[in-house]
Amino acid sequence: MASIPTLSPSLPTLSPHSNPNHCTLPPTALLGTRITFQRATSSSRSLPNTNCRATSATVSFSLPTPKPHSGATEKTPKWSARAIKSFAMGELEARKLKYPNTGTEALLMGILVEGTSKAAKFLRANGITLFKVREETVELLGKSDMYFFSPEHPPLTEPAQKALDWAIEEKLKSGEGGEINVTHILLGIWSQKESAGQQILVTLGFNDEKAKELAKTVDGDVDLSFKRQV
Repeated sequence: MASIPTLSPSLPTLSPHSNPNHCTLPPTALLGTRITFQRATSSSRSLPNTNCRATSATVSFSLPTPKPHSGATEKTPKWSARAIKSFAMGELEARKLKYPNTGTEALLMGILVEGTSKAAKFLRANGITLFKVREETVELLGKSDMYFFSPEHPPLTEPAQKALDWAIEEKLKSGEGGEINVTHILLGIWSQKESAGQQILVTLGFNDEKAKELAKTVDGDVDLSFKRQV
């Protein structure tokens, strides 16, 4: 029977003039060749991937362009910073719930997530909170499949698009200057009867009287964070 070659327990050594970043093993009966290992240096270490997508997901910070109406010559007013953020947060809420679209219910949640507008404060003062709206949303629309992934920017449902168009129209009808604010969006949601957002508002105690009360302050929600450049 052939004898099994034994391995020498000798450790690898470095010659005085050898590269300190390299280490060479002596040849053995099994390998018959030298093997050189290179030590990792600070410049060759792999760095963590900083291009990974954040879990908070990118959201759109510009509202969609409203559908133009035939014969309309008025200049479309701008959205306030709070309105833009509310829309962006609504888009993100739709993604959190793994919904394929951004509906009126998501716009409503976005208003409450942003939280600093008069519309959001009015809702909270009347007992309408983000937790309650989210709970009613799941109750009304159900849960999405756990393996479904929403688009990066879930497209608007038809009622949600109409709610934003309504906000534009009402601002134009008022003849007042300034921007379209969050109150316009909330009243736009309310205008879409039988939409998910409107049904949730009804369930949580919102009604026409409260809508009229809120409408009285529609032009008072001034966003001071965006001063006009002269």
